[in-house]
Amino acid sequence: MHTTHTQTPETGDTNAEAPSTTPTEQRAARWSLLGVGLAVLFASATFFSGFHMGSGARLEASIGSWFVGAHAEESSSELGEFWNVWQLLEDKFVSATTSDALTHEEKIWGAIGGLVDSYGDPYTVYLPPEDAEMFDEDISGNFSGVGMEVGIRDDVLTVIAPLPDTPAEQAGLHAGDRIVKIDDTTTDGMSIDAAVRLIRGARGTDVVLTIYRKGDAEFTEITVTRDTITIPTIKTETREGVFIISLYSFNALADSEMQRALRDFVRSDATKLVLDVRGNPGGFLQSAVSIASYFLSTGTVVVRESFGEGLREDVYRSNGRVLGSFAPEAMVVLIDGGSASASEILAGALSEHGVATLIGAQTFGKGSVQELVELKDGSSLKVTVARWLTPEGVSISEAGLTPDIEVERTPDDRMNDIDPQLDEAINFLNR
Repeated sequence: MHTTHTQTPETGDTNAEAPSTTPTEQRAARWSLLGVGLAVLFASATFFSGFHMGSGARLEASIGSWFVGAHAEESSSELGEFWNVWQLLEDKFVSATTSDALTHEEKIWGAIGGLVDSYGDPYTVYLPPEDAEMFDEDISGNFSGVGMEVGIRDDVLTVIAPLPDTPAEQAGLHAGDRIVKIDDTTTDGMSIDAAVRLIRGARGTDVVLTIYRKGDAEFTEITVTRDTITIPTIKTETREGVFIISLYSFNALADSEMQRALRDFVRSDATKLVLDVRGNPGGFLQSAVSIASYFLSTGTVVVRESFGEGLREDVYRSNGRVLGSFAPEAMVVLIDGGSASASEILAGALSEHGVATLIGAQTFGKGSVQELVELKDGSSLKVTVARWLTPEGVSISEAGLTPDIEVERTPDDRMNDIDPQLDEAINFLNR
């Protein structure tokens, strides 16, 4: 979600270097991606991650035919009350407005949505055909937005990261802001997907977000003007003899951009490196594994994909494209509450293998994997199927990653362009 290039996930990107095949990709020919998921609010494919997707998951029967079939075959009492309520509504319900009556399909979609919601997982979502089509547009990057990603934290819609030089950042939104209202609609109980539909919109239009920020006594209304989003993948600079790589996205270009950045590092006089993934909410799994491979020897575990206790585990390993004698003498990875999913995977691997020191603040903690199942009637089911674990088996979803050195960066610091986290990283490396 950070470039103007229109991209499709790995198997369909003709402009990107073909990724190596992983065990998960071989299974049902599905795409492996990471991220907070449907929360991306701007034009780019790369943050619609955390999914296994593909035609291998498509069901043969439509939702409607399955539902009718289930009704016809149900002779006991397990669904008896459901159909009893269905019939009572058919017989008795009178709308309080003059709006059109619900169609048969809309009732079925609503019933399925309620079933999915009952699992209590914000990342397991049923998408009726219209929403599924919108999701497809999100993946192709054909829409405008505000330039931030959101997730659910403690049952509250939360800003994961406003991206650099976007309307969200320029309007003053910060990672960790709790969104309590979108325009005049409360977000209480709202899914990520419903929030996305309300926040995104046509370029040049406004959306008013009512937010609560830790430490504030009152809610704050922030007006954001939607726009077409252009985000860099990587930015580099050298400061006090330390080479700094800011990675904003694990998109399909991230690996090649990182290769160029590391080439610049090798050509520079710097021997120490800061990799900044603050505010980076995720992207392609393969990008995270490929970037980790510059620093980890062949076969080293980067991340584990757990499908539940007693079930198999997929292990993603470094392909060993290490820098060798050109590796940094010392390295810091900067993290914060906006670092999620692929950022947490990369930071966790480099930390646990002793390659880098983590400095900053606790990460977001998005470590679940979703599978997108496309249904015949045009709807889709996005269902959590696994968890991401660090090489040592720590669940990223439990609490995210804790930095080795904790440094706070306050909203006032951001407004005044003060960066104590980066300052600490540079001081640490130069000691």
